[in-house]
Amino acid sequence: MAAKKPENMAFEAALDELDSIVNELESGDIALEDALKKFERGIALARSSQQKLTQAEQRVEILLQADDQAPLTEFDASNE
Repeated sequence: MAAKKPENMAFEAALDELDSIVNELESGDIALEDALKKFERGIALARSSQQKLTQAEQRVEILLQADDQAPLTEFDASNE
């Protein structure tokens, strides 16, 4: 089965896979070519997870704004 694209994965699932990749790479029992593929996958997972985390932080910041009179604005996820 083909691996899901990182951007289509849940944050928690991406972190679990990333943790698994790190453990495999740290074990040292992996061929160089396989290690490079796993490293590339890990980088993609880390970047996608960081983007999702940043978006979540932005949403929380919007929700916590103290000014009750401020007009509501739509969250724009395309800024990241």
